[in-house]
Amino acid sequence: MYVPKHFALQDPERIAKVFRHFDFALLISALDGQAPVAAHLPFIFDSTRGAKGTLRAHMARANPQWRDLAQLAETGGEALVVFSGPHGYISPSWYGPGDAVPTWNYVAVHAYGVPRSIEDAGEVEALLAGMVALHEAGSPAPWSLETQNEAYLARMRRGIAAFEIPIARLEAKAKLNQNKDAGVRRDVAMALREGGEADLAAWMEDTL
Repeated sequence: MYVPKHFALQDPERIAKVFRHFDFALLISALDGQAPVAAHLPFIFDSTRGAKGTLRAHMARANPQWRDLAQLAETGGEALVVFSGPHGYISPSWYGPGDAVPTWNYVAVHAYGVPRSIEDAGEVEALLAGMVALHEAGSPAPWSLETQNEAYLARMRRGIAAFEIPIARLEAKAKLNQNKDAGVRRDVAMALREGGEADLAAWMEDTL
């Protein structure tokens, strides 16, 4: 990813925020001589495992991409996971007088690492339980694996391929009008809020 210095996102806490708040990401793998393959998957970020953290997910075993991940694991090849944070159109009219053109502000993180298949039944169960607990949190009647028919769950588990990607390197970008002065950025953030883009406005306000 092209990351000019003034748009570089380097704060580990803000990068983790992208992983956790925008966790439905794009997994891309490419074997030598073959076209890239992509899957849209929810990920869990574990900041306690590895210097840069570890991403964990699963896909349908019917999806042949899991075999690509297994081959990358054997050869030491990296997969790429793309997280897209808040983004939106920026009108030049929000800048005030002077020459300007439209642009698009956005936050994005690319995470690279060698995938590892998760085959241990206990690890798979922990991954699934963690994902369910994360997304059921706040529900007045949270759904739980423990309350379901075990024979049915066993069949479902056999139909998935779980994996994790210890993050080896990151490319993180927050393009938020840092090339404009603070007053202009406040005006842009205000216009975004008025237009219903509160997440992007909050990220811009954090740069002030």
